[in-house]
Amino acid sequence: MSASANQLRPRDRDEHGSAAIEAAIGIPAFGLFVAMIILGGRVAVAKQSVEAAAYEAARAASIERTQGEAINSGKTAATSSLYDQDVNCTTTNVTVNAAAFDAPLGTTGHVTATVTCNVDLSDLTLPGVPGHRVITATASSPVDAYRERR
Repeated sequence: MSASANQLRPRDRDEHGSAAIEAAIGIPAFGLFVAMIILGGRVAVAKQSVEAAAYEAARAASIERTQGEAINSGKTAATSSLYDQDVNCTTTNVTVNAAAFDAPLGTTGHVTATVTCNVDLSDLTLPGVPGHRVITATASSPVDAYRERR
């Protein structure tokens, strides 16, 4: 190359320190993105577990013979299901509506179970994210219309 060609070429920019600036912006953004994925996954898993607990509670309650046994059995089934699935609820509320046991024989009825779980998210320190999330699921199961009831 001739000397005149070097003079026409623009001078290379000095880019020292640009990697540090990119890292200062990119790493926190990437960390926030990963934390949001973890949050979404934990909430989705907890929702699925609460729904499964509600279905198990309704089914366990529907096969009992008395209203009192149905309520106790449903609550026990829901609590056991959440424990078995390793869902850490700070508070759990299980409500079983077993009014179908008062219906006369030959009448179809349904037992309904509602499970509410307060999932602890305080270990994920994300701006704007509450420390807990309430997840509720309701399920029903039919009571055999011709099964003896007491």
